[in-house]
Amino acid sequence: MGGRDDGDVYTERLMRHGAPKADFPERGTEARVAYQLVHDELMLDGVSRMNLATFCTTWTEPEVHRLMDESIGKNMIDKDEYPQTAELERRCVRMLADLWHAPDPGGTMGTSTTGSSEAAMLGGLAAKFAWRRRREAEGGATDRPNLVCGPVQVCWEKFARYFDVELRRVPLRGGAYVMTPDDIDRYCDENTIMVVCNFGQTFTGLFEDVSGVAAALDRFEERTGHDIRLHVDAADGGFLAPFVSPDLVWDFRLPRVRSINASGHKSGLAPLGSGWAIWREERDLPEDLIFWVDYLGGDEATFNLNFSRPGGPVVAQYYDFVRLGREGYRRIHSAKYGTARHLADRIAAMGPFEIIHGGHPERGVCAVAWRMVGDEPFTLYDLADRLRTRGWLVPAYPLPADRQDEVIQRVLVRHGFSHDMSDLFLEDLRRSIEHLRRHPPSPPLDRGEGGGFNHGARSDPPATVPTPRAAGGEPR
Repeated sequence: MGGRDDGDVYTERLMRHGAPKADFPERGTEARVAYQLVHDELMLDGVSRMNLATFCTTWTEPEVHRLMDESIGKNMIDKDEYPQTAELERRCVRMLADLWHAPDPGGTMGTSTTGSSEAAMLGGLAAKFAWRRRREAEGGATDRPNLVCGPVQVCWEKFARYFDVELRRVPLRGGAYVMTPDDIDRYCDENTIMVVCNFGQTFTGLFEDVSGVAAALDRFEERTGHDIRLHVDAADGGFLAPFVSPDLVWDFRLPRVRSINASGHKSGLAPLGSGWAIWREERDLPEDLIFWVDYLGGDEATFNLNFSRPGGPVVAQYYDFVRLGREGYRRIHSAKYGTARHLADRIAAMGPFEIIHGGHPERGVCAVAWRMVGDEPFTLYDLADRLRTRGWLVPAYPLPADRQDEVIQRVLVRHGFSHDMSDLFLEDLRRSIEHLRRHPPSPPLDRGEGGGFNHGARSDPPATVPTPRAAGGEPR
């Protein structure tokens, strides 16, 4: 393997000649040398807890690290070999069905996934299969399925493209930032497999009116006879509202809601790799989606898009449920919302901003979103770029159609982002604004005639700021 166990790590051959970057290496090296090389390179990554763009968990208790380490060899798909890990998954499914008010939590169908995107696609596939079966029974065509939604995360674009479904995305009109119940009649028809309600929109963090959309679909069925499923993309909100806004009706209390997806690795507080798909009743998951596998030691059901996947995130999710309970989740999320409202108040007082979502639990997830108002010699893209010099990642991006000329900025308040950290961020935000006012960035040549800075518009984000796609397409 080369090298000496007692030598200085930085005098070893690999360190003196550089890391392999293209060709597969002929020789290996000592574990300590390989570790140090990779460790040093990772220092160039940003600090995850200062990434205020991501919804995902960036802080966990030491016990979670221990359980993840102990579970590194557990394969979630191999339920015969790891029956207790499979049992923890079943418990989590039943607990979530209870949390989201399924009629029979013990008899519903659900599964863990690698994230909310996979869970969303399973919900979409179940709706497509059920719609196709119904259309065949009616003697109707099945070649033009469509899905109706408002501004959504990129996983729904992937679902539509990968599984040949027309995506009917409702554009934003007037002062609306979300799809509304009034949009349903204009976009739904006999080929609509389901409507997706976003319970925590990626762009602004706002909740869509799930109960209002459900009522609109009820009226649509009364008028047309078309029974259209309602799926709730509760990637973040599904682990927030039950604890801090329990009277907000968005889940299986609405009979129209047939399936829900959520990210355990967001407000569920589990580490990355945890997602959940839950159906209202067993009949809402078509049998055609279930495969039976008999070559892992037993006859096991699977209805995931992926096969082998780590069991650690499921183990950690169950730990969180046991560790915190309803009261613990309520305490943590209430503290987060308090920090979000503190941020919103201070940001609004700085002058050039209008708050779109100020961290109110009945309106959206634990986030603060704002836009620029008035004239400033800089844009929100410039502000994001400046904040990055202090380590803060705060995305600026345009809204979806038909408001894509409006640029907004957003901060996610996660577990571990304390009141003190928020004050540190606010002070850096204030300094950044003052710096940009004293030293306005040169306007790019393609800003348009007159080179105006109105409302934070900018034709091209700087290379150091996430593109709009990246802002809406983070891990789920």
